[in-house]
Amino acid sequence: MPPLRLRHAGPLSCPGCRGEGTFAACGPGVERLAEEVAAVLPQARLALMTSDTVPGPRAAAELVRRVEAHEIDLLIGTQIMAKGHHFPMLTLVGVVDADLGLQGGDLRAAERTFQLLDQVAGRAGRAGRPGRVLVQTCEPQHPVIRALLARDRDGFLRSEAEARRAAGLPPFGRLAALIVSGPDAEAVERAAAALARAAPQQPGVVVLGPAPAPLAVLRGRHRRRFLMKCRRDVMPQPLVRRWLAAAAGAPGGVRVQVDIDPYSFL
Repeated sequence: MPPLRLRHAGPLSCPGCRGEGTFAACGPGVERLAEEVAAVLPQARLALMTSDTVPGPRAAAELVRRVEAHEIDLLIGTQIMAKGHHFPMLTLVGVVDADLGLQGGDLRAAERTFQLLDQVAGRAGRAGRPGRVLVQTCEPQHPVIRALLARDRDGFLRSEAEARRAAGLPPFGRLAALIVSGPDAEAVERAAAALARAAPQQPGVVVLGPAPAPLAVLRGRHRRRFLMKCRRDVMPQPLVRRWLAAAAGAPGGVRVQVDIDPYSFL
């Protein structure tokens, strides 16, 4: 199959600012992928598998039935394709932009990406038929990609555990995330600076930040974040309570959210 390319030319100039040559393609998306595949393989019978097109178990069962009945040649979908569905006739799986899950600073990004890609790969070659998996990546030497190619789950888990141990990250340490947010950027900066001055100073505790959150502005609120790393034997909750008290409150309209051992880093 030739490489993906944008076939829809789109407008030459922006209707708002009248600037020319300012548009850029962003994100493949299942609909755009479907358009590309339809252009390259016009005879293929396509179906989309997303939360919109497969809203529940009945719809999923019907889609599987259509695949089994040879009514569908090619499925294009999102992560829900990896969630345990059995496609006995599926022998080729392709993953576009497999690196996306590794972005964003989430300490669990590697294990989540490995789990997802391993599940996706497991969709191919079932019911005694040989399968093949193609993965598009910009980082072929990344430990996740190398472990997937080697089918070495245990080796990946060992290396991931060692990396976390060296960095003092869970389960070998404790974390507390603080998000400072408000509609006024200057007020948020002042509150973040006050928290930085009052940050805990003791052995076994490291405070990182303040820094703009990955989602620096969300629903009209500017966001700055701290991350406190503690040794496993240090409880973060009492430290956070004393920290917030020492900062003497936040300016009007500014909120401070606390997340102990966070799952989200946005």
